[in-house]
Amino acid sequence: MSLEDKEQHDCPLRDLPEEAFSLPSEVPLEAQRESSTDFKQFETNDRRRPYRRIHMEPQEKPDTNIKKVVIRKLQKSCQCSPARVKNMVFDFIPILRWLPKYNLKKNILGDVMSGLIVGILLVPQSIAYSLLAGQEPIYGLYTSFFASIIYCLFGTSRHISVGIFGILCLMIGEVVDRELHKVCPDIAATSSSFAVTSNGCVSVNHTLDGLCTKSCYAIKIGTTVTFMAGVYQVAMGFFQVGFVSVYLSDALLSGFVTGASLTVLTSQAKYLLGLKLPRSSGVGSVITTWINIFRNIPKTNICDLITSLLCLLVLLPSKELNERFKAKLKAPIPTELIVVVAATLASHFGKLNENYNSSISGHIPTGFMPPQAPDWSLIPNVAVDAIAISIIGFATTVSLSEMFAKKHGYTVKANQEMYAIGFCNIIPSFFHCITTSAALAKTLVKESTGCQSQLSAIVTALVLLLVLLVIAPLFYSLQKCVLGVITIVNLRGALLKFRDLPKMWRVSRMDTVIWFVTMLSSALLSTEIGLLVGVCFSMFCVILRTQKPKASLLGLEEESETFESISDYKNLQTKAGIKIFRFISPLYYINKECFKSALYKKTLNPILVKAAWKKVAKKKLKEETVVFSGIQDEVSVQLSHDPLELHTIVIDCSAIQFLDTAGIHTLKEVRRDYEAIGVQVLLAQCNPSVRDSLTRGEYCKKEEESLLFYSLSEAVAFAVDSQKQKGVPALNGLSLSGD
Repeated sequence: MSLEDKEQHDCPLRDLPEEAFSLPSEVPLEAQRESSTDFKQFETNDRRRPYRRIHMEPQEKPDTNIKKVVIRKLQKSCQCSPARVKNMVFDFIPILRWLPKYNLKKNILGDVMSGLIVGILLVPQSIAYSLLAGQEPIYGLYTSFFASIIYCLFGTSRHISVGIFGILCLMIGEVVDRELHKVCPDIAATSSSFAVTSNGCVSVNHTLDGLCTKSCYAIKIGTTVTFMAGVYQVAMGFFQVGFVSVYLSDALLSGFVTGASLTVLTSQAKYLLGLKLPRSSGVGSVITTWINIFRNIPKTNICDLITSLLCLLVLLPSKELNERFKAKLKAPIPTELIVVVAATLASHFGKLNENYNSSISGHIPTGFMPPQAPDWSLIPNVAVDAIAISIIGFATTVSLSEMFAKKHGYTVKANQEMYAIGFCNIIPSFFHCITTSAALAKTLVKESTGCQSQLSAIVTALVLLLVLLVIAPLFYSLQKCVLGVITIVNLRGALLKFRDLPKMWRVSRMDTVIWFVTMLSSALLSTEIGLLVGVCFSMFCVILRTQKPKASLLGLEEESETFESISDYKNLQTKAGIKIFRFISPLYYINKECFKSALYKKTLNPILVKAAWKKVAKKKLKEETVVFSGIQDEVSVQLSHDPLELHTIVIDCSAIQFLDTAGIHTLKEVRRDYEAIGVQVLLAQCNPSVRDSLTRGEYCKKEEESLLFYSLSEAVAFAVDSQKQKGVPALNGLSLSGD
């Protein structure tokens, strides 16, 4: 047998599986045959096109001397001039900038109208949310009054309404109950969530004594939490760390608010039934509360139950009417205030407390209490709780201010908004107030009733001032069940988010899962743990998306010279022997294996080919003895491999935002493996950051920088040209991709 016959008979590739050498075919054979005429035309045009390299000269990067940069920035920030001082003051107190330019004739009517209506709505809500925070009603009125004035001075949004907020009141109430229980379990277990008079309880650390009742110590806890939340918010504004809010996605915030709303509803259900139960706190408090409610249903106060049902029958339809006819109504109907007035009169003249033992608000003092500093000794106990409260407060405020600024065509400063909401918490904490933030419902009312500037907040503060100085004592006989109903009805918007789930599922299943996880953890565990779980799960989902991103092979749409995925679009052309691979994600340590497996699966696995070649070569190695002129030489002849159909892989790097060291090492490894089987790897459309990373990571030598291309067309043309220069017969023709 001749040497040629042996080569054909003993070819090491003969016994290999066919898929080790063939390219993955995503194109039906019929489509390839039908498009033969188009192939020839494209091939003719391709020969006429001259191959031209794109050359770009990079910008010269300035020599960054850190010391000089720091000195220059310090000099710039420390420069002082009258104009600079004026701008700094005006930026810090925006009212000084817009108030002198206020158009009295154009804007005053809308501001007065919106301020009056929001003030009327805030009166019953402030009293009701005080119950939620474990405080006396007067403290809720204080909170809304001071927040309105301070935000008017420091805020940059013209439309948002800052005041007492239900979710934050819930979080503060949980902290108040926990700290009360630490000091004196008897106080924490009393039947009333707040009381004006209470038997003093002396604790082991003497925090409470006969001079400080439950309500006294509760507001100390609330103001301390509020002070710390404000400090955190001002610090975030000073260090310009507003980017923290980007980790709170819309789905996460929506799920958190809905979950917290379920907790609020659970905490208020006992007031609707007139049950006197201790407030549950900690993990699983929602379940514990409902178990206690069902166990004590026989003790339901019939008077409170009937009052609650009547209030619900009035408030729910009125809310629906206000929502449905808000375009026609010049102002929403203040049904809450009407219900509060009517319920107070009915309770007073019907003597519901004396005759039916119905729980009432009790005495609400007039005027203002003397300022008092927060209890500094409580800071270690509440500092961690204040973090979550501060983040929710500023995230809600900033998102609402940006949303309405975009709607009305002006800009807000996120850092100044953090200053504003921080001062709305720090300053009022010395005046017996609890944490505040912007609220969507009141902001919508404020905008829809003609608000033009924050001057409307001053009008709102005047309404609250009138209540504080004159009207507050008249709410003595107001039943707590009415306040509970008002709180629950105001949760309507958050609870209706369940209706949006089908639409959210169609748009983004991942966001829907994030919503559900955050909602359930906030409702079933606790608000703080729920927020943390939501943030962690949301970040995990982002990592998961980049861990297994989409990868595809590309084909050419000839008329526009655009390369797109052949699995997504029909009639895209591919050149034989060249595969263009796109990876839609950054390439870093988490998804490097996914990148390699996707590339090998869609093109050719060089590891398997190389291993198969080595395995077969060992078995088929032959020694031939050749005799020339009496001299015997033993020559080891390793039979040659059949040439592979694939000769070039072009990696489209346009969707790769960045590389880390693991990503650079992966590209090096892929290139080395493919070159070992005679396939060249080209990178195209790398952004400057990726190019810099490749240069620093020594992906290629100086003379090999020609393997980086600015466009896919350039890379494909280079691959064709390099094959011609090597003298390899071209595998002529294009294939047409199909379904």
